[in-house]
Amino acid sequence: MPLTPEIRWIDTPEALDAACAEVASADVIALDTEFFRESTFHPVPALIQFAAGGPAFLVDPLEVACTEAFRRLLSSGPLKLLHASSEDLEVFAHWAGVPVAPLVDTQIAQSLLGEVPSMGYQKLVETWVGETLPKDETRSDWLKRPLSETQRLYAALDVVYLLEVWQHQREALEHQGRRAWVEADCADLVALSARSDAADGQWYRRHRQLWRLSPRQVEAYRRLTRWREGEARRRDVPRGWLVPDRLLYAIAEQLPENRFELARVEDLKPPLVKREGDDLLRLVREALHVDESELPPAPLSPMAPAFKQRLKALKKVVNAEAQALGVAPEVLLKRRDLEALVGADLTGQPLPLPGSWRGDRLNAGLTVALEELSDER
Repeated sequence: MPLTPEIRWIDTPEALDAACAEVASADVIALDTEFFRESTFHPVPALIQFAAGGPAFLVDPLEVACTEAFRRLLSSGPLKLLHASSEDLEVFAHWAGVPVAPLVDTQIAQSLLGEVPSMGYQKLVETWVGETLPKDETRSDWLKRPLSETQRLYAALDVVYLLEVWQHQREALEHQGRRAWVEADCADLVALSARSDAADGQWYRRHRQLWRLSPRQVEAYRRLTRWREGEARRRDVPRGWLVPDRLLYAIAEQLPENRFELARVEDLKPPLVKREGDDLLRLVREALHVDESELPPAPLSPMAPAFKQRLKALKKVVNAEAQALGVAPEVLLKRRDLEALVGADLTGQPLPLPGSWRGDRLNAGLTVALEELSDER
């Protein structure tokens, strides 16, 4: 039977500061958020939850702005717990304007304790605490006021059990000598949340079919996605609402030079041509005028035998280490990391080998695997 914790509703700056003072001396604070993001680029915070072993505090961000006391609590002091934290970190960055640190993400912790890399919160609680949490409010309207008692309880339980889960996880991690691994991964996560590949103009690299484009087409796609990123942020609309990825890719592929050619791009509707056509054509025109020497190198084909051979060899190293550790291979290295290693090896660039504990476990094997293949050429 799930707990029925004491719940305190916070809707004034004074109440929020008082709650911060109440938990400031705690060793660990559990955090969570509920937010809305269907029609905006930036998440709209609907509820902020935190607990430190006593009451569950539910902060109404529709009524109270983040205070300096809460900013200090988020960015320093006690260890903060979050589960599957990437979007929550965006909420806090947008609402509070500070990073969350020090941080432990219990999903990351769990990924280093077993072969399930992305365990959900309900399953996590069931695994460690033996309680089955209600799921009825998963897709609630969290912006509606007042929240129902069921919603409040659901939100409270999202932080109350996190403290108990972490207690069990911490003991298991320390027993296996992996707590430092979790702390390193979570520090990297906080650092990553402070920057954005998309904001840095690197969104284009995520497209799985980039290798099919010529260097000039890649340059056009890079410019188009960088423009889209800036405009989506400025207008606060989802990227896909402005121009979907598939259309930007098609424009880069066809390199239209006028509105007639732009309108012939499949699925590009007249209202979009009318609204954004001038900017889209300007970006293509800029890409067409870039000097050959300044274009990005031609993307490597993942279908090429040399690429596939190296990827297979690296996967073998990662899979063997993952089996030895009892974790999923993608916890050690994701496919994009493996592909980056292959690309660097084939183009004679320095290898982007993993750092921290992953480097200690993998780098020797990864390097040897690539050297053996290079010797065969």
